[in-house]
Amino acid sequence: MTAKFAICNETWGDLPWVETCRQIAAAGYDGVEIAPFTLAPSVEELTAAQRAEICRVAEDAGLAIVGLHWLLVAPPGLHLTTADAAVRARTGDYLCRLADLCGDLGGTVMVLGSPKQRNIEPGTSPEAARARYIEAVRPCLDVCAARGSVLCLEPLGPQETNFLVTLAEARSLIEEIDHPACRTIFDVKAASSEGPPLPGLLRENADIVSHIHANDANRRGPGFGNTDFVPILAAAREIGYDGWISVEVFDYTPDPDTIAQRSLATLREAWETTA
Repeated sequence: MTAKFAICNETWGDLPWVETCRQIAAAGYDGVEIAPFTLAPSVEELTAAQRAEICRVAEDAGLAIVGLHWLLVAPPGLHLTTADAAVRARTGDYLCRLADLCGDLGGTVMVLGSPKQRNIEPGTSPEAARARYIEAVRPCLDVCAARGSVLCLEPLGPQETNFLVTLAEARSLIEEIDHPACRTIFDVKAASSEGPPLPGLLRENADIVSHIHANDANRRGPGFGNTDFVPILAAAREIGYDGWISVEVFDYTPDPDTIAQRSLATLREAWETTA
């Protein structure tokens, strides 16, 4: 069983796409996960030729494009649970455009985190927020299914959002939505806020997890904190996980190349230890 390792492109900030891909490949990764706001203020601005060029650059570097994350950071004004029906409709439509982009780039995973764009607003009940969220994401799921991807509803810790903060909540949403393209992600940093041991959480949710974000509980990369990835990756092996393991960090010190190299070395060593 071979692991597939990727890293998120925003780690390199404003570095041009071609240089970012070269750096990722030089560090030894198999794939790249893209934050759409790094490509354009709105993905609707990306022409067919530009999308083809993004693919060509990644392919020339020997990288697979895993998919997209940080979906709703831009353009401004998007929100999934707001009482404003027009804003929700626009947000749902933009998710569909993102699913088309993901398909055009050959990606298979869409990670829907975007905590600020889903927070429950004052005066909104949790029940109303849930119903609005489901209404907003449903159209995107059909596009994902048609384009060969899945939409992963991402639990994030209570320090980041007040909606969808546990894997149990993700499961509840997935079961209610009942769509084959609706899945979830195991984000190590976010799952660390839940309390139970991480390997057990991964095993318990094996049937709904389609992606893994590898990061330390301290928001840095693997190997930059105290999170032990050996038991986590042992659980991934045990459940037969064959998706991507993608490094996502929120603290970009000391520098992108060091983050990329140490994170991958840590993950590879942990994976080999579990063999």
